[in-house]
Amino acid sequence: MELYTYYRSTASYRVRIALALKGLDYQALPVNLLAAGGGANRQPEYLRINPQGRVPALRTDDGELLIQSLAIIEYLEERYPQVPLLSQELAARAHERAVALLIGCDIHPLHNSSTQNLLRQWGYDEARVLEWIGYWISNGLAAVEQLIGEQGYCFGEQPGLADTFLIPQLYAAERFKVPLDAYPRIRRVAALAAEHPAFQKAHPANQPDTPA
Repeated sequence: MELYTYYRSTASYRVRIALALKGLDYQALPVNLLAAGGGANRQPEYLRINPQGRVPALRTDDGELLIQSLAIIEYLEERYPQVPLLSQELAARAHERAVALLIGCDIHPLHNSSTQNLLRQWGYDEARVLEWIGYWISNGLAAVEQLIGEQGYCFGEQPGLADTFLIPQLYAAERFKVPLDAYPRIRRVAALAAEHPAFQKAHPANQPDTPA
């Protein structure tokens, strides 16, 4: 498999975690979002891979080209079920997906680079942009704190779908200096993930395109 990725893209980070948790090999194909000309993701070569011009994209071992992190992870879950990321029980899976969707649809889009750039175009200075980012990350994490369990990872002793979304979101919170003091459950999950080899392997600090 080939993963089009960028080291600090939280969406790419989610897929790297899922691949690592499942023990799947892949070739990382870095896409520099900050390259000259608006980023490598905006060049014709990459737009032929993903017309949305975003990462990640995954070329599967049978040649399918997939986009959108949740769709990619759900594909991996169905194609390689041996290390499950979702519970067996129906309602539990819905709760796990709800946390992933809360992060992927309600938090992340409000602070990603395209949103930040639009705010700057509208005249927001950096202080206001950071205020915007901090508000939406804090607002979303406050809800996640109430939805996850009181021990282990988000929903049990083994990491799963919700954790693949939460840990990259916490990386973003750290980047933007959003405090986590009010979220003891979330901090517990972060501490567990920090010691887990799959999360370590997927971390932005350990990617082939991480700046030296």
